[in-house]
Parts: sequence; structure tokens; C-alpha cells
Amino acid sequence: MAGDRRYYCYKDILPFAAMVTMECTNVGLNTLYKAATLRGMSYHVFIVYSYAVAAVLLLPAPFFSNRSRVLPPVNFSIVSKIGLLGIIGCTSQVMGYTGIIYSSPTLASAISNLVPAFTFILAVIFRMETLSFSKKSTRAKFLGTVVSVTGAFVVTLYKGPKLIWSLSPPPSPSSVSVSLNSSQPNWTLGGLFLTSEYILVPLWYIVQTQIMKEYPSELTVVFFYNLIVSILAAIVGVFTEPDSSAWRIKPDIALASILCSGVLGSCLNNSVHTWALRLKGPLFVSMFKPLSIAIAVAMGVMFLGDDLYLGSVIGASIISIGFYTVMWGKAKEDVINDEVINSESSSTPRSPLLQYYKDEDMESK
Repeated sequence: MAGDRRYYCYKDILPFAAMVTMECTNVGLNTLYKAATLRGMSYHVFIVYSYAVAAVLLLPAPFFSNRSRVLPPVNFSIVSKIGLLGIIGCTSQVMGYTGIIYSSPTLASAISNLVPAFTFILAVIFRMETLSFSKKSTRAKFLGTVVSVTGAFVVTLYKGPKLIWSLSPPPSPSSVSVSLNSSQPNWTLGGLFLTSEYILVPLWYIVQTQIMKEYPSELTVVFFYNLIVSILAAIVGVFTEPDSSAWRIKPDIALASILCSGVLGSCLNNSVHTWALRLKGPLFVSMFKPLSIAIAVAMGVMFLGDDLYLGSVIGASIISIGFYTVMWGKAKEDVINDEVINSESSSTPRSPLLQYYKDEDMESK
């Protein structure tokens, strides 16, 4: 009974708590990054340094992996997939920041809501998710994904009447005029860049999940990933930021943003995402993307004194319904899979091969 409780905590409660914690952390990191870029920090420089910090922190991982005795040898397939993962990650980062420059953060938030839908489609194509509408679990996952994406769009695009007023002074008429009259001549181009980014993000989930099946060592894979992204971003930055003064970081908010993003973002966040991908799959991880919008709204109201609008409440409620619908479908599917595995293992209790995989699974826990 105690073993079942530990297994339940490891397989269900811990991934959920870890992903919610990471989304809360990301909201804080995004706020810090925005403050640093307003002070003139280049996003190319930010990517290079933050990923380099994470690579330095994870440098001992390949030598002190606690799973080294059961890991397969590193072959060309694993190395090439990690390289592909780095290319996807670097490209998505550059496209995302470029898209924001051409459009706006609001459009970026709106398009990011499509990540669960893109992930679901790719997971079905790569046979990581089953698509059988005769099963309740499949219908729940599909319906929950659609509902969650809809709720995220409601939060992003519909404001509605104000429910809670902040204590901050209202903006001046001149600032409102500037905000409303600012033109976005390259809005379509920015949307194309952002759409490309949020197609690459689910692809990153898919490739990372495949790597975990071949080489289940999260910290080692994330180390090489961060190293590759830092190198690729540095090569791109040489051409996009030729001014050497842009690469000199002063001990101010820019340095704080780089260090916090390197430690909590590129290092910890990527490690947790990789672990959750191995344990729960890409759809589970992608569903926290719309949830992060609701988390950002709640944290802004509680800690920053932001206004609370009706659209945020309605959208967050819809996101929660869709999110928990998907989680119910995943849990239902996991229960069925566990029952199948248990019935197969009980029918052949003396099989040494099954015993080997069972022991290996217990070691990973």
C-alpha cells in the first residue's frame, strides 16, 4: 500500500506540482527579462549568456549521472537528435523574439495558446497519443484541449468590465494616445514568425520525448542542449549584434535577469520539462501553456496590483475546465495502461525479461 502511494505521488502529483511551479517561475522570469530589455539589453545577448550559464551549471551532469550504470552507449542517433533539438530550440527563440519586435507581446500570447493543439496533432502523427473517439479518454483529451485553447484566447483577446481596480495611477492621456495610435506595419510578418515559433515548440516536445526513450538521463541531455543553443545563438549574434559594447553586461538588472534565467529557466525549467516529458508525454506538458496565462493574471492581481477584468475570470475558468478535462483523460488512460501491464506481468511472473524492466523502472523511481 505504501509503495502504491509513493508510485501515485511520483507519477501524478509530483509532475503536476512541478509543472505549476515552473509556470509560476516563468512568469517571474518573463517580468525580469522585460525589465532588462527596457534598459537596452539585446535578446540575442540574453539567449547566449543565459544558456551558457545553464550549461556551466550542468557541466558535471554527464560525469555524475545517477543512472549511468543503466544508460545505453551514446551513438550517432542520440547525438544527432540532441543536435536537432538544439537547432529547434535556438530557431524557436530567435523567431519568437523577432516576431514580438514586428508585432506585439499580445499577439505572441494569443498564438502561444495554440501550442496544445499543435502538440496534440503532432503527438497523434508520431503515434505518441492514440486517436480513438470510441474511448472516453480520447474524447476527454480532445475536448479539453479545444476548451483550454478557447479559454486562453478569451483571456488574451477579451477584456470586459473591470472587477478589481489597482492602486496605481491611471495612465496619462498622452500615453494612451501613443499606445492606441502606434502602428504595426509588419503585423502579418510578426504573426508568421510567432506561428513558426509555436509550431517548433511542440516539435521540441516530440523530439525531446523521443530522446528520453533512447537516453533517459535528463540532466545530461539538457546540458548538451543548452551548450548547443548557446553556441548557435552566439554564431547568430555575431552577425546580428556586431557592436561589442552590447556584449558587455553591467552588474545591474541585465545581469540579474541572465543569471536567474540561466539557473531557474534554461537549467531548472528545461530539466523539469524534460523529466515530465519522459514521465507523462508531450500533451501533458503542453497543457500548462494556457494555464500559465491564468497564473500570470492571478499573480499580477495579487502581487503587482494589476486590474482584474471579467474576461480574465471567464477565460481562466474555461482554461481550468479544459485543463482538468485533459488531465482526467490522461489519468483514465494511465489507469487502463497500468491494468494491461499488471495483467501481462501477472500472467508471466517468472519471465526474467519482464522482471528486468520492472527492476529498472523501480530504480528510476
